[in-house]
Formats: sequence, C-alpha cells, structure tokens
Amino acid sequence: MKHYKKLISLCLFILVAATVAAQSGSNSPYTRYGFGQLSDQSFGNSKAMGGIAYGLRNGLHINASNPASYSAVDSLTFILDAGMSLQNANFKEGNVKTNAKNSTIDYIAMQFRLFKGLGFTAGFLPYSIVGYNMNKTNTISTDPYGNTISSLSSFTGDGSLQQVFLGLGYQVFNNLSVGANFSYLYGDITHSSSTTFNNVNATRSVRSDKISVRDYKLDFGLQYTLNFKEKHSITLGGIYSLGHNMNSDGYKYQETYDSNSIMQSQSADSVSNAFSLPTTWGIGATYVYNNRLTVGLDYTHQNWSDVKFYNQKGTFQNRSKISLGAEYLPNPLGRTYISKIRYRAGAYYSDPYTKVNGLDGAREYGVSFGFGLPLFLYQGRSFLNISGQYVKVSPKVKGMLEENYLRINVGLTFNERWFMKWRVN
Repeated sequence: MKHYKKLISLCLFILVAATVAAQSGSNSPYTRYGFGQLSDQSFGNSKAMGGIAYGLRNGLHINASNPASYSAVDSLTFILDAGMSLQNANFKEGNVKTNAKNSTIDYIAMQFRLFKGLGFTAGFLPYSIVGYNMNKTNTISTDPYGNTISSLSSFTGDGSLQQVFLGLGYQVFNNLSVGANFSYLYGDITHSSSTTFNNVNATRSVRSDKISVRDYKLDFGLQYTLNFKEKHSITLGGIYSLGHNMNSDGYKYQETYDSNSIMQSQSADSVSNAFSLPTTWGIGATYVYNNRLTVGLDYTHQNWSDVKFYNQKGTFQNRSKISLGAEYLPNPLGRTYISKIRYRAGAYYSDPYTKVNGLDGAREYGVSFGFGLPLFLYQGRSFLNISGQYVKVSPKVKGMLEENYLRINVGLTFNERWFMKWRVN
C-alpha cells in the first residue's frame, strides 16, 4: 500500500509540474479570432491515425477522447502517457511566404484501475492556442506637397486555454462501458492592436482585448463492443460534451497617445460571464481483426453558432470533423523486433468554427503516418510513439492566407504491471 501511495503521489507531482511548465506555440494569424486554434486532443497512437478515438479501446494506451475506454485497463497495469510536438509552419499570402517553428506539450496523463470494471485517469490537455504577430501598412492619402500619408497597424496575440481532468470509465456489462471526464478549464488570452501614422503630428491608438476563463468542462462517453467470428470485433463509440455559460470575464481597453507618447485618453470596459462552450457530440466505429489490424472512422460536430463571445451570439459557425485511420501489427507473438512494430496512418478534414471579417474561415486537411515502437521486445506494452503530420489550412475565400504545417509528434507510453503481487515460496 505504501508503494501504491508513493507511486500516485509521484505521478501527480509530474502532472502538476508539466501543467505549470506547459508552453503552447503558434504563429497563425487565424488565431486572432475567437479562442484561437483548437488543440488536437488525441494521444500519440491516435494522432498517427488521423485522430480517430471514439471506438478505440485497449489496455495499452490512454484514450482521453472517450472516457468509456478507461474501463479497458486491467487490475495490474499502471500507464503514464506524455507527448509533445515540433512543427514547421509555412504561411503564404499572394507572393509573400514566411516560415515559423514551434514546439508544444500535447498531453500528459496517467491511468490505472480503482475497482473491478472501473478505470481512473488524470491528466492535462490544452484546449486552444493563440499566438501571432503581424503588421499591415495602408496608404491613406497624399498631401499637397506629394508626401504620402500612411498608417502602420500592428496585431499581436498570445495565451491559451488549458484543462486538467479526472476521468472514470465503468464496464456496465461485458460489452458496454460508460465514462466521464471532469475538467477544470482555465487560461487567459490577449489580443492587442495599435495604429501609428507617419505624420509627426498624428496620434497613436492602442486597443487590447482580454479573455479570462476559470470554469468546469464535462465530457461523457459510451462504447459497445460486438465480437463475431472469433477473431473479429467492432466497437461503436459516442461522446457528448456539455455546452454551457462559463465563469469568464472579458476586458476591453482603449488608449490614445500623442506624437510624444503621452497618453491623451484611456477607457476600459469589462463584461462578466461573457463566454460559453459549445455543445459537442461525436460518433465513431472501430473494426479490429485478431488484435493485428485496426481500422476506424469518427465524426464530430460542435455547435459553435450558439456560443456566446463577449455576450454576443452568431460570431462563430458550427464545426464538423471527420477522421479515418488504421493500425497494423505484423505479428503480436513474433520473436523479432520488426514484427512487433505498430504501423499507423490516417487522415482528417475539419470545417472552421471562426469567421474572418464575416466570411467563412479556413478549412483544414491533414494526413499522418507513424509507428508504435516497443521499448522492450518481449514485454511489448510500453511504446515510443512517433508520427509525422502534414496539415494544410485552406481558406474558402480566394486571396486569404494559406498555411502549411509539418509536425513531428513524439509520445511515450509507459505501460507496466506495477501492481502485481509477487509470491515467493
């Protein structure tokens, strides 16, 4: 029992430390809108399979996207799962191209069984990311002497929304499991803009908008597994996330400075309970053959059109995402290392939830390929998950910014039988 308590304390310490230290990175101008770029909340094995998760069910990996999967963990197992991403982004607008590099902590979680049929998971996941810095020059007019009067507008944004969660998954019957994640959602996001003029007598204006969130988030999941013809099974999964008004505040600041940078005017407005979360539902199916081949398909719908943003609805549009993925294991009983490598591939498509100047935002396409590399040949339960993703962000309106991402995802799944009782004769 002492060993058990020390283990849990150590994992909780790692979890808190990672949460505090987590830094999310982005350089996308599209994060200027709404809560920014929504984070991919899938874990290492799922990322390589296009993000499928609703029907994924096994005792080797943590699947936080559907908490019903937690009941698959056995009584002897402790799982610690952590992952990060490195990305290179390419931005193209007309004939202008720029590049940027970022890294981010994607997730960290632990899982073990509490009682028969009841699995427990605790972890950290980012919810959304904001990060951009851009400038725009506009020609206003020409004075009688032929001098051009222009303005320089600068836009910057940073921050993120994060969530720490506790989850339970319970096996109601042999084939039916239910689960729930209880999350604390928190974070601050700041959007700032300033406008200056090349006229020496002109004033400079600065505007800042801040979002501050401290609230709960509830996610529910269900899985039903149908076994047939001995080696074949299909798991149907569904999730539902509760949409609700958040304990959140919005702040708007406006300042004006003269040519000597002396403040001329200042105003500040605050709005309480200004934001809300969307209702989300998703369904998926995963087919498994002989524990060697896994193929899955997921669909997700988020009702962003009813979300409040600074107490106004209609700022966003509904978002849908479809994911397809597969995993192949050559021989689970093989004696060579290559026979136990898990090969994964997938693809996805998602609509935008934000609007850009009243028009539809940018669609997102992604393809992925990766490996699950066993850390130990004969034990075969712990993995180094490595995958590559190519993501294209394509605007629906011609002439808007295009984005291309190349991401390398690295995750470690430490899956060991730590709760086994040894008997010595």
